Amino acid sequence: MRQVSIRRLMAATFVCAGALGLTSAAWAEGGFQDRNLKMAIVNPIEHPQGIGAKKFAEVLEQKSGGKIKVKIFASGVLGGEQQVASAMQGGTIDISSMAPAQIVGTIKEFVVLDFPFAFATDAQADAVLDGPFGKKLLALLPAKGLVGLGFQHQGYRSISNSKRPITKLEDIKGLKIRTILNPLYVDMLNTLGANPVPMPFPELYTAMETGTVDGQENPELTVTASKFYEVQKYFSGTRHIYNTQMLMVSKATWDKLTPDEKTAFQQASDEATLFQRKAARGMIDDARKEMAEHGMKLNDIAPAEMARMRAAVQPVTDKYAADLDQDLVKAFRAELERTKDLK
Repeated sequence: MRQVSIRRLMAATFVCAGALGLTSAAWAEGGFQDRNLKMAIVNPIEHPQGIGAKKFAEVLEQKSGGKIKVKIFASGVLGGEQQVASAMQGGTIDISSMAPAQIVGTIKEFVVLDFPFAFATDAQADAVLDGPFGKKLLALLPAKGLVGLGFQHQGYRSISNSKRPITKLEDIKGLKIRTILNPLYVDMLNTLGANPVPMPFPELYTAMETGTVDGQENPELTVTASKFYEVQKYFSGTRHIYNTQMLMVSKATWDKLTPDEKTAFQQASDEATLFQRKAARGMIDDARKEMAEHGMKLNDIAPAEMARMRAAVQPVTDKYAADLDQDLVKAFRAELERTKDLK
């Protein structure tokens, strides 16, 4: 009797499945599959970039019932950002987090996020990036082999160096400053009077240690996470560019995901972004204290001098804005105006 009941139950199940059109192929389209994915970041795991990566991996594993596991390769062990971006386009690295500036060579529209002195506050940056304009930029990624999930926080890029504090525009003149492989950054530093030296991030510490460069430009949290205070004496708060981090997935990987998995990826990104932003912003005061404890001399820039720097680099902004679709530029500037009073 028991065998007959089981057979009847199985038969009924297949009949129902057939009636609903649930073929084996359709069944495979949903749910979660066992996946082991690679995520590459250039900063240490203790850095806000690493904090965001860890949280994303944890939430994704939880939402997938333990089926999707993300192994994080930190500290640039899989290469610099542009090397990683290329590997993602080729499908050999699945996930990464990096500054949009790193893909400007592929998608020039992202250069708007690097217009010097564009964002005044974290709240303004969040509103623009999380709103329609940020989504408009993310929509450009799939055509280039990438899928964007959201924008996390790293801070405002400022200049550190081993020669002197920067209190006025003229103090930047002649300093050899490492920057990223991005033409706007090179033009900006040239305009400020520095000698820019583009190089991948994993090479930076040694370049400062050997005197190949005098300094670099990154947020405080990058300085502490990478222990740049061991080879740098001065940190000056120029805050010339807001440095967001974009969480991306290789489109080759994304296209293999089921609908449920794609939803879990986006939900994990949203949760990780909220967690990461709060954590990163809460670490800044401690980072500055740590830098001072290790002998760095920190200073902020007076508003009048900041205005001089902003005016000096306006031609750089105008140059790169002229190369873009003007509707995009107008939309960005409209968003900045709309959000200018957010604190």
